[in-house]
Amino acid sequence: MTQTAANQNPDIDRIAIVMSALCIVHCLALPVVLVALPFVAQFASTHWHLPMLLFAVPVSVTAIVIGYRRHGNFGLLAGAALGLALLIGGATLGHNYLGPAADRSLTIAGSLILAFVHWQNSRLLRSCTLRGDTALADS
Repeated sequence: MTQTAANQNPDIDRIAIVMSALCIVHCLALPVVLVALPFVAQFASTHWHLPMLLFAVPVSVTAIVIGYRRHGNFGLLAGAALGLALLIGGATLGHNYLGPAADRSLTIAGSLILAFVHWQNSRLLRSCTLRGDTALADS
């Protein structure tokens, strides 16, 4: 991996953290909006989770895989898998079968886990760069 690719990964982690935060804001704000503004209720049936997943999953997977290849921390890989599983579960099972409370709970939990994992991933990558590590962890 080149030094340039390693330096770009923290930006991907930052994007993923912002996406997780937006997910949480969406889940927490939607009920307030629906109560405060009844005319918005017509938009409540629109399912935004799946289109968001089409962007969030590849960004998260890319950032974590690049980070794992660089620092070799399996815990972050496992944490990202858990966060993504909860996010996907909330968007699919939670939304379609378990109800709004499960949908939001799974999505918020997954988003928080992913944000934490990306934050840790970014910190580890910066420490690898500061130490001057250039070799891949699995090489």
